[in-house]
Amino acid sequence: MSDLYHRFGGGLTTIFIGLVLAWLAGMVLAPNLMMIDYALRPNLPPADIGGPRDVYSLDNILYLANEGVHRAIFYKTIWASALVAFLTLIVCYPIAYWLAQTASPNQTVIVLIALTIPFWINEVLRTLAWYILLAFRGPLNALLLFLGVIDEPVRWYGNAGVLAGMVYAYILFMLFPIYNAIESLDKSQIEAARDLGASTWRTHLRVVIPHAKAGIATGCVFTFMLAAGSYVAPALLGAPGSRWFTEIIYNWFFEGGDWNRGAAYALVLLVLCLVVVLATLKLARVNLTDVAK
Repeated sequence: MSDLYHRFGGGLTTIFIGLVLAWLAGMVLAPNLMMIDYALRPNLPPADIGGPRDVYSLDNILYLANEGVHRAIFYKTIWASALVAFLTLIVCYPIAYWLAQTASPNQTVIVLIALTIPFWINEVLRTLAWYILLAFRGPLNALLLFLGVIDEPVRWYGNAGVLAGMVYAYILFMLFPIYNAIESLDKSQIEAARDLGASTWRTHLRVVIPHAKAGIATGCVFTFMLAAGSYVAPALLGAPGSRWFTEIIYNWFFEGGDWNRGAAYALVLLVLCLVVVLATLKLARVNLTDVAK
């Protein structure tokens, strides 16, 4: 804080801090407080709002605990989001390591531009591209039929389609934190490990991954949170048997007309996601300061 006052002066720094606090209050604090308020109140006709029946309770949250189908979809969304984070990590780690330690500057620029340009397009359009790619008569089935891998077209929509779409959608949120972390690793440490006889796996396990754990944890946190709160990919690439919890929330708000129960479902998802994220950071021995860097 003192650095800001020293650099920009008291007046300008006060304006900056005021704008940040106003943004946090209006865009973060107020919506979440309203969601909590809705979640703890019953869904009543306008005439009954503020009346004797309009009292705070946990009925909307307990409804989720007693609704077996919704509870199962909730648990599936949590572990599936963790699976998305894990698969994205598996895909991104080799790319990030190659970019940070092996690739030439020109190769790094070309690859980063190639990965970034598709994300200039809206997420809905990118997901629709996957919808076309995975279609029953789409390019993927046509290629597999041509190569003789399959004898008839496969319906890729469902859990596999949702996972593939999400891994692609959130790849940059995993790649950049890991790349930034590995880039700061001195190459001499890797060379020293090899000179001492360490295998490639042991070098990564004992040198690279411990150094990059903050970037890995940051990427996993971002990817998990985005996957758990995603709606577009499950709605377009999913099937009736692969519903996502966000689809249930959407149905409560826009089809069932019960904003209170929808807010309760959203609140439970938010709280559990925060618990999972904090537990992950604790296990990885990474604090929030490292994530924010």
